[in-house]
Amino acid sequence: MHDSDFMKLALNEARAALVHGDVPIGAIVARNDDVIAGAHNEREFRGDPTAHAEILALQRASKKLGRWRLDDVTLYVTIEPCPMCAGAVVASRIPRLVYGAPDEKAGAAYSLYNIVQDPRLNHQCSVTAGVMAEESASLLQEFFRGRRKRIERL
Repeated sequence: MHDSDFMKLALNEARAALVHGDVPIGAIVARNDDVIAGAHNEREFRGDPTAHAEILALQRASKKLGRWRLDDVTLYVTIEPCPMCAGAVVASRIPRLVYGAPDEKAGAAYSLYNIVQDPRLNHQCSVTAGVMAEESASLLQEFFRGRRKRIERL
């Protein structure tokens, strides 16, 4: 499988977040050609500020593999991780991160910060950015456009 194949799966996860009104962000954890885990944002659904797609996917991958060190997987996420999620990437020793759209307001894998490649930390990972970025950005833009329309009606 190619990066775009895994990103399509992450986009499917992102769309699942729409069902419960969460921001459509999806994540997939893969090892070689196998999907280990997937998740989407569930902050609204769970009422939990830490229930980001990346965090949930890493928790599921860790449980499935029976270890916290995820040093042989790739994390695919539809948008650039925030500082919390970038920290989780470093803490779990992920060697490779692939994301779709940049996040100019909260991105921590290049846009605002580069936590995942900071040489002062005990782990760094390689980053591939922009995989299916237009699709990822479009999904988020549609979501927030709809949210703004609902607010305007109030």
